[in-house]
Amino acid sequence: MDMESASSVVLQALTQATSQDTALLKPAEEQLRQWETQPGFYSVLLNIFNNHMLDVNVRWLAVLYFKNGIDRYWRRVAPNALSEDEKTSLRAGLITNFNEPVNQIATQIAVLIAKVARLDCPRQWPELIPILLESVKGQDGLQQHRALLTFYHVTKTLASKRLAQDKRLFQDLASGIYSFACSLWSHHTDCFLQQVLAVDQAHALSSLERTLLSLKVLRKLTVHGFQEPQQNMEVMGFLNAVFERLKQFLECSKYPEKYFLEVHPCAFIPLIQRSLEFAVSYVFTAAGDGLIFERFTVQCMNLIKTIVKNEAYKPCKNIEDSKPESLEAHKIKTAFFTHPTLTEIGRRLVSHYFLLTKEELAMWEEDPEGFAVEETGGDSWKYSLRPCTEVLFLDIFHNYSQTLTPVLLEMVLNLQGPSNVEDPVQLLMKDAVYNAVGLAAYELFDNIDFDQWFNNQLLGELQVSHHRYKLIRRRVIWLIGQWISVKFKSELRPLLYEVILNLMQDPDLVTCQFLFLNVSSPVDDFEFRTEQFLPYLESIFSLLFQLLQQVTECDTKMQVLHVISCVIERVNIQIRPYVGCLVQYLPLLWKQSEEHNMLRCAILTTLVHLVQGLGAESKNLYLFLLPVIQLSTDVSQPPHVYLLEDGLELWLVTLENSPAITPELLRIFQNMSALLGEDEFADLVVTA
Repeated sequence: MDMESASSVVLQALTQATSQDTALLKPAEEQLRQWETQPGFYSVLLNIFNNHMLDVNVRWLAVLYFKNGIDRYWRRVAPNALSEDEKTSLRAGLITNFNEPVNQIATQIAVLIAKVARLDCPRQWPELIPILLESVKGQDGLQQHRALLTFYHVTKTLASKRLAQDKRLFQDLASGIYSFACSLWSHHTDCFLQQVLAVDQAHALSSLERTLLSLKVLRKLTVHGFQEPQQNMEVMGFLNAVFERLKQFLECSKYPEKYFLEVHPCAFIPLIQRSLEFAVSYVFTAAGDGLIFERFTVQCMNLIKTIVKNEAYKPCKNIEDSKPESLEAHKIKTAFFTHPTLTEIGRRLVSHYFLLTKEELAMWEEDPEGFAVEETGGDSWKYSLRPCTEVLFLDIFHNYSQTLTPVLLEMVLNLQGPSNVEDPVQLLMKDAVYNAVGLAAYELFDNIDFDQWFNNQLLGELQVSHHRYKLIRRRVIWLIGQWISVKFKSELRPLLYEVILNLMQDPDLVTCQFLFLNVSSPVDDFEFRTEQFLPYLESIFSLLFQLLQQVTECDTKMQVLHVISCVIERVNIQIRPYVGCLVQYLPLLWKQSEEHNMLRCAILTTLVHLVQGLGAESKNLYLFLLPVIQLSTDVSQPPHVYLLEDGLELWLVTLENSPAITPELLRIFQNMSALLGEDEFADLVVTA
């Protein structure tokens, strides 16, 4: 491909490929696809995306085609592989300058350089790292940032290689550049702090980006670049310096301590004391007031949790079998976690971090169902402070229960009796304490007479009907759900069912949300007695069905269906008089859930239990049931990836409960050959 003439032709094709007009777009994409294997094509792409005068969209597309080409044609053994001469030219062109003005394109170029480095560095590309280091030292701000961005992506990619030889090469690289990387991070951190003090916002943001990039590089080098990092003074010096920097600069919350601890627990032992002092000081004392923010708090809590539960820091039951490192770590932890320290951590976790925030309470009022979904594990909940706090509480309580149990029991004792509905602080505190008691149910088995507490305290709180007391009603029914399988007399079940029945008619939807999440607990445990539940079956099942119709969130419907399935499974054939409305509603719900495969899985599970409960009467469902099985077990249909396992189970129970084999049932066996494979299916037919 002649370079000069090819450039204009490729440029025209890329321009058309960015068009919204399909008449131009499709032919251009096809032409570019044909050129992918032509010699010189990637050299043309390199020239195009390096030309800052061209349209950004065209340059962006050129980068993407180049990056995809690396995956397909860069390896020597790949079909239509690039020639060694062209690869040499491309490698040189990629690092000629680091002056890309568009951030998104700069990131893509850094990623594609890293892809090439994974395959060629250091053997075929020994000059890459020296050129990057030299460019990072430059005075030009843009060039420095782009080179540092590329340096990070290259380091990240090389650190991810897992062959022993590649690991040794990365360790050689780390030992050679570690000192430089440390000085680079220190320099940019100093610049940032100085610019913040000088209220130089523009330059401070630029320095912050460089600080974070250099810190990311150091994280990869520290975690993956040393076999015995505790023997390297520079590594240990950097890890100690992180704490000093964090005191000056809390925004550096992406520090590598936790990652280093997980990969090198023994090497981290000299840092345990300092890590705990730092994290506990900021998160559990007044030292952090007004300074810390949520993400930083999460990082600190994760660091404490990882130290507390790390198996390498626990001695064996027989002390003589313990490693010296484990004994040393255990000694440090024991000296740090004194009675006063643990008491303060326990109290602050419950009385500060467990409290519902104003934002959460506002969300409850504005969107009760949305609040319930978030509280029970929504996507944003998984990465928020609350679950992190609860996990830390559980780990610390499990490891130091002798110290923390009296602390929690005292908090419970201080809240005996109904709370004042006019005192929101007291209500929030009781909610937090009950949350702690529910989370630690198994640890508190020998310390709380739950049956007595239920009769004397909790039952009365469930009967307080004031609107503001819904906070406690919700928490108490959740608390009972936590304890039901731990310690709860079966004789109290009928009383509990009556309470549940009353609460399911609560006008506060979110109360019902937490109710149905826990109504399955008394139904789905070993102490369940069908005869105790039957007097309440019709009413509870009817209210559950109403709730299934009322809620709108996909996650909520899945949870209601789970409870309905538990009820049907437990009472079996005795559900038959009450399922008419559910049977009529499920086809509509199936149709509405076409884009929600996980909800359809929940429907399939419900149908499994429904067929088992109906027995031979399930033939009346065939008009809906058989097409559902057909779709779920058809491997040519995309949803089968999600639905196949539950669909096969539904198929099996349908056959087991069918009074006769009908032509419609036999028709589904058309799916069997694809499920088994042609040979296995033929053997099955012959055997039959």
